[in-house]
Amino acid sequence: MITHLIQWFKPAPAAPRRGAGEVVRLYPRFRWRVFEAAYLGYATFYLVRNNLGVVAKELGAALHYDKSDLGNILACSAMAYGLGKFLMGFLSDRSDSRKFIAAGLLLTAGANFAFGAVASYRLHLALWTLNGLIQGMGYGPCARSLGYWYSYKERGAIFGVWNTAHNLGGGLVGVIAAACAGSFGWPSAFFVPGLIASVAAVYLFWRMRDTPQSQGLPPVEEYKNAYPPQDPSTDHGDLSFRQMLSRYILGNHWLWLISAANFFVYIARYSMLDWGPTYLKETKGVSLMGGGVSTLVVELSGAAGMLSMGWLSDQFGGRRGRVSTLCMIPLLGAFAGLIMTPPGMFWLDLCLLGLIGFSVYVPVMFLGVMSLDLSSKKAVGTAAGFVGMFGYLGRVVEGKGMGWLAQHYGWHPALYAVFACAAAAATLLAFTWNVRPRA
Repeated sequence: MITHLIQWFKPAPAAPRRGAGEVVRLYPRFRWRVFEAAYLGYATFYLVRNNLGVVAKELGAALHYDKSDLGNILACSAMAYGLGKFLMGFLSDRSDSRKFIAAGLLLTAGANFAFGAVASYRLHLALWTLNGLIQGMGYGPCARSLGYWYSYKERGAIFGVWNTAHNLGGGLVGVIAAACAGSFGWPSAFFVPGLIASVAAVYLFWRMRDTPQSQGLPPVEEYKNAYPPQDPSTDHGDLSFRQMLSRYILGNHWLWLISAANFFVYIARYSMLDWGPTYLKETKGVSLMGGGVSTLVVELSGAAGMLSMGWLSDQFGGRRGRVSTLCMIPLLGAFAGLIMTPPGMFWLDLCLLGLIGFSVYVPVMFLGVMSLDLSSKKAVGTAAGFVGMFGYLGRVVEGKGMGWLAQHYGWHPALYAVFACAAAAATLLAFTWNVRPRA
């Protein structure tokens, strides 16, 4: 049974090469199909991952969970996701992207159905931790597919557009989860996104495709006549986990640097996604729907930042670190402003949250793209998973630490801690000022 399952997940084999006329006609169509599937798939993963933060206060009130309890759930899920992103990233490098992402969506939908159906803290802790592990199946196949279908010269713009998928999914879940919880109770905030993910899994299995070679098309480097300056290898043989680590990950000092930066960036990113609605409700008197709207504002502003800055990085010759460093300056100002804004000025809070979203999602996006820039297409899932693992270790600290600080010392000390982490991220990113793609 296990052997058959492993064989089923293996990458699609290369098909006989199509004629030149077919290549010209079909390549753009398949590129669009892959991008569309990766976009919709990744957006859907966020519907079944960020829904807990939106209804955390309502869930806690119904089941008598305090901030520390909720922080434990968020922290364990983040820890599992960080580990899952690394391990599942390696598996995605050795799997058919179409099958891998569809299976991941079905599994995470099941975890959401189960979470909404129980009312036990221990079960909630276990189920959301399991969901975090499964969620690691989302990024790898998407990044792998885009790495194979789009050349390195297109990555800034393409990944900029694709990364708006988690803004779309994360923003929509703020409204969907809040509306469901307000009308039908907190469990519906997990049932409805789970149903959407189930439908999306079927769609992606039909729509997604693996590599260009599996469709009888040439590699994208040949199709676009765009070869990386230091392309390490173009063969597609399997590498063992140890070989992958030693060749592309552990010996790469740039990956270690951007991983450390990602640790602090993710604290800044998720501080407002996990705790923003609760912070606004408790300190600014914002309603349940207002909290959901705040999440939407962060995500939509992040989309605007990634679209504009992704294109800009391509104009800078792929210097993603330079653009990321510049975006940290308004981020620091926005967090300082949020601390000082008095209650009753929700419009100003939304403006500041919009600036946070616009600024923070640029390094979030680019640190993932840089993992591909600085490694190899062979290891895109593994490299992105390695960098992402550090990011979600940061989210572990944020999920537990911010809840603990708010519980024992109040919200302002918690936000001061986030400000300090954003400053640390800016310092580390400054070292990547002149880094350019090499793969």
